[in-house]
Amino acid sequence: MPEKGRLFLCGTPIGNLEDISLRTLETLKKVDLIACEDTRQTRKLLNHFEINTPLTSYYEHNKVLKGEKLIQQLLEGKDIALVSDAGMPGISDPGQDLVQSCIKENIEFTVIPGPVALITGLVLSGLDTNRFCFEGFVPRNKRDKKRCFAELEKEERTIIFYEAPHRLLETLTILEEILGTRQIAICRELTKKYEEVFRGSIGEALDYFSTKGVKGEFTLIIEGAKPENKVKGLEWAIARFNQLVEEGQPSKEAVKVAAKEAQINKRDLYEVVMKK
Repeated sequence: MPEKGRLFLCGTPIGNLEDISLRTLETLKKVDLIACEDTRQTRKLLNHFEINTPLTSYYEHNKVLKGEKLIQQLLEGKDIALVSDAGMPGISDPGQDLVQSCIKENIEFTVIPGPVALITGLVLSGLDTNRFCFEGFVPRNKRDKKRCFAELEKEERTIIFYEAPHRLLETLTILEEILGTRQIAICRELTKKYEEVFRGSIGEALDYFSTKGVKGEFTLIIEGAKPENKVKGLEWAIARFNQLVEEGQPSKEAVKVAAKEAQINKRDLYEVVMKK
C-alpha cells in the first residue's frame, strides 16, 4: 500500500501578487497537483511565477464528487496543494470540507499562511481589534439579512462580513435600520493599487457609496454594541422619552433622541410609547 500524500492549504495574494510567500511558491512547484477555486484565475498566478504544476477545479458546487477524487489521490500518495482565488482556503469556502475528510482518513495536512482579507481589513479599520467575530458572507436574501443583523444587535465584539458589490447598498440600508449610527469601515480592493477604506457611520457610508457607485469586493468591519446597552435598554429609553416630551420635545423627535442615547433600535421604543 503506497504511503499517503499530504495536503497543503496555501494562502495566496488577495490583490498584490508580491504578497505571496516563498514557502507557498516552493510548495506550488513541488506538489503533484493544485486544486483551486477557478483554474483560469489560478493559472494567471502560476504563469506570473512560471509554475507549471497541473490544475484541477475544486469549488462549492463540485466539492462532494471532486473532494472524493482528491482524497483518493492523496491516499494513493500524491501531494496536493489547495488554493482559493484569493486569500486563505478554508475560510468561507469548501476547503474546510476537504480538511475534515483528511482528518477522517488520517491524511496529513498543513497550512502555509498567507494574506487574509478579514484580518487586513480589521487592522485598517481603526476599530477595536482586541475581540472580533467573523460572520462570513452577508446573507443574500433580504429577510435573512434582517434576521442575521438582528441576532448581532447586542454583539459587543467588532463584527466582520464579506459582501459583493451589487448587494452593498441594500446591506447598508438594512444595517442602518437595525444597528443605527454604529461606526463602520468598508474596505475595497485591499492590497491593490486603488485600495480604499471608508470610515464613518453606517448612514454616512450609505450616502457615500450611493453617490460614488460600487465596484470591487468588499470587507465590512462594524463597531460592536456599547456595553452600556445592558444598563440603559428599553426601560431607560421610555423614561427618557417621557422626560423629553414633558420638556416640549415632539414625540417623534423624542423617540429618536431617547433611542439613540439608550443605544437601542428606535422601532422598539416607538412601538411601546406611540401605541399607548
